[in-house]
Amino acid sequence: MTFTASRPLRRDAERNRQRVLAAARELFAERGLEVTLDDVARRAGLGVGTVYRRYASREALIEALFSEQLDALLTLAGECLRAENSWDGLVRFLEDFACRHGRDRAMRELLFTASPQRPDFARIRAELVPAADELVARAQRDGHLRPDLRGTDLPQLELMISSVAEYTRDVDPEVWRRYLALLLDGLRAAPGAPTPLPVPALSHEETERALHRP
Repeated sequence: MTFTASRPLRRDAERNRQRVLAAARELFAERGLEVTLDDVARRAGLGVGTVYRRYASREALIEALFSEQLDALLTLAGECLRAENSWDGLVRFLEDFACRHGRDRAMRELLFTASPQRPDFARIRAELVPAADELVARAQRDGHLRPDLRGTDLPQLELMISSVAEYTRDVDPEVWRRYLALLLDGLRAAPGAPTPLPVPALSHEETERALHRP
């Protein structure tokens, strides 16, 4: 009887945890690291005490979300390394990375501006950095990628593309794909005819709106 009675409580606790995480994902993606646990509680439709029971601090919630995102990136890197065509694997990694973090302000801030002493950065150094290095080396061995590129160039390229995605998301949320296509043409070992750009350029008015948005 005791076991049966306790099961609904555990289910409720898990439902609440999922509501907290879903609300936190949305808010951190929209507003970055300024989000508070009170904000999360309001978005989730829960009391602040319920949120604190799941996560003792805002930092604990950020770490949970960051770990979740890092797991997804590591899974992506592994799939890209197993791609039959090494160029396609590298392109997919760059594209998916930009797609994820152009839409997620907090994860972008964590990856590109947070202190490298954060706990999950040890996993980035140990797992994600070697995977990115191998994606580059594999495409170079196959003759697809210019030989002077280094794995350490990838974060800079991603920062450029995700910055475009951040600034243009309210004007044209897909225009970053145009600039990724331009970058990829420059990365090829033997550039041929220019790749057709997948998205039209912004107009002068749209460019001004993107650069001078509040």
